[in-house]
Amino acid sequence: MRLTVKYFASIREALGRGGEALDTSAATLAQLRDELIARGGTYAQSLARGKSVRVALNQLMSEESAPLTEGCEVAFFPPVTGG
Repeated sequence: MRLTVKYFASIREALGRGGEALDTSAATLAQLRDELIARGGTYAQSLARGKSVRVALNQLMSEESAPLTEGCEVAFFPPVTGG
C-alpha cells in the first residue's frame, strides 16, 4: 500500500528530510517502524526500539498496534517537552 510518512523535530534533522511517500507491506504502525529501522543508518538510530518515539496516524496520536490503510499519513516525532 502507498502512504505518506512525515518526520518531525530531531528525527527530521537526523534523517535530513521532512517526509516521504512510500510503498509498504506493513499492516500496522509497529511493522512500518520496523521496516524503517531495517533501512539501517540514521533510520535505525532515530527510530530504534529503545528510543521514545511518538506516532500519529492521520493526525491522531496512536498506539503502534493501529492498522494502516491505503493513503494514510503517519508521523514520527520525539516526545515534546515545554517550559
